[in-house]
Amino acid sequence: MNLEKRQKIYRSIMLVILSVLITFITTTVVLYKYLKADGNIKYILVSDNDSSIGAEISKLRTIIDQYYLGEIDDEKLKEGAISGYINALGDEYTAYITKEEYDEFQANIMGNYVGIGIYMSVYKNSDEIVIIAPIKNSPAEKSGLKSGDIITKVNGIEYSGVDGMEIASDQIKGEEGTTVDIEIKRNEEILNYTITREKVIMNPITAEVLENNIGYIQLISFDENCSQEFKEKYEELQIKGIKSLIIDLRNNGGGIVQEALTIADYIVPKYKTLMVTVNKTENEVTEIAEQEPIITMPVIVLVNENSASASEILVGALKENGCAKIVGTKTFGKGVIQEILKLADGSALKLTTEEYFTPNRNKINGVGIDPDVIVELPEDVLPSYSIERTKDTQLNKAIELLKEE
Repeated sequence: MNLEKRQKIYRSIMLVILSVLITFITTTVVLYKYLKADGNIKYILVSDNDSSIGAEISKLRTIIDQYYLGEIDDEKLKEGAISGYINALGDEYTAYITKEEYDEFQANIMGNYVGIGIYMSVYKNSDEIVIIAPIKNSPAEKSGLKSGDIITKVNGIEYSGVDGMEIASDQIKGEEGTTVDIEIKRNEEILNYTITREKVIMNPITAEVLENNIGYIQLISFDENCSQEFKEKYEELQIKGIKSLIIDLRNNGGGIVQEALTIADYIVPKYKTLMVTVNKTENEVTEIAEQEPIITMPVIVLVNENSASASEILVGALKENGCAKIVGTKTFGKGVIQEILKLADGSALKLTTEEYFTPNRNKINGVGIDPDVIVELPEDVLPSYSIERTKDTQLNKAIELLKEE
């Protein structure tokens, strides 16, 4: 064997050894720590095998450092890289949440935040961002914004679609005392408002007595402690002598799952199934009613295409246990649950961890729930919270059905 061949063999052997060594280093198991929402620290064993990603980013950073003219914000670069990594999962409900966004999220679910005070949604057919309702006594209501107004611009920038709504929502929030410019379309008229942000107390539940002693509870979202408020509103209506109940979940996009389950527990008989969840390892968990129901009168639930997530949990539990009649149009079809995993630096991951099914194990995600009685709104009526009663065909149908009970 000549010298040149021996050198080639030697180089090949060294490359193999070097490759094994690099592989060992880059796949070393490390402890990853995150702080759960309940305050407990949890450690997960993860394999740090993303060296190729790190290497690519390192190459890009070298080029940026060498040629980029502007200033470099390392924190924004880090957040952008993490967001892009998580977004590439392709799950519309999974996201990286910065510390600032997490703090705002906590304020929202606790029922108060700083902003102008509106509930928003997106029309599926047009991608327009619509004001579902201004919150009572909020800056939005005081300024004259109304249910059904289409938000076209925030601070001079046009927004549309689900992603646009999220960005617009972030722009609408801000420090107390600062202002935001909102352009809206009302019918064919374009209107502009400059609104001062304030601390807004969320009030997701309203209640009243309708004709024939029919109770009516409108639930806009499942915020923290809303189940307790729902119970209090029901008891107030009960004192006023109601004989039946309408629960309006139209345009309710969800919220805290446990709040929806607690409300279901007020109505569904003890030990009956409320929902079934399945996680990544196909471990199945069945949620059951834990108490005797406090609501035993006839119940009708109003739904539409914007009734989603926790709303669908409540609808499925009531419908399939025979505890309520569902009136309206097919629900949205969001049958997955996200867990908020708070990280040690104050940021968080909103991660889809479970899929949920109705008590009879019917699929909801991407499917929705069909009402027992399908009722469309008139074509000239927007699905907002301020529908004129005479034109609200869905509510009027519910009243008609309860009169027959």
